[in-house]
Amino acid sequence: AGFRDHLIFSLALGCALRISELVGLDVSDVTKDGRKPKWTIDLRVFKRAGDDVDPKAQRVHVPEATYYKLEKYLATRPDRFEPTFLASPLFVSRNGDRLAERSLRDAFYTWQERAGFDHRYNFHALRHIAITNVRRKTGDIRMAQQVARHANIQSTTIYDHPSDEEVAAGVRDLAV
Repeated sequence: AGFRDHLIFSLALGCALRISELVGLDVSDVTKDGRKPKWTIDLRVFKRAGDDVDPKAQRVHVPEATYYKLEKYLATRPDRFEPTFLASPLFVSRNGDRLAERSLRDAFYTWQERAGFDHRYNFHALRHIAITNVRRKTGDIRMAQQVARHANIQSTTIYDHPSDEEVAAGVRDLAV
């Protein structure tokens, strides 16, 4: 469960996935053969899914480090040789059922307590961090919008949180 949770948090941070998208993943969503992961994941479960939504707009790219974690996770699944493996949930509970959102939230809170966090963050904060990190790395809010899979850029700006250092650098050279 420790490595499974680590992979889940890595996917949330690397792909800006929502909790519902993570628990909704099946093995076939991330691999064709059950062994090698795909570099992109086409989400089937996402917010406000409808017939008019282009599936390519719901494609997420997997960071290299997360790709290798996903490969290791697939190799350690005890049911990987079962004929139904590709159709099974990617993340399962101790009972073998699809992992529930509530269980994942509880695991995230437990992890924060063990890490000694002073403040308790909700799971969705990982999505905010992921989107902010993309904007910081690229300097491009439109790139962050694509990673977030937002139709409206105004939604993306809500997720972008400049650091104190970025704000200070932004006003440092202003002529007043």
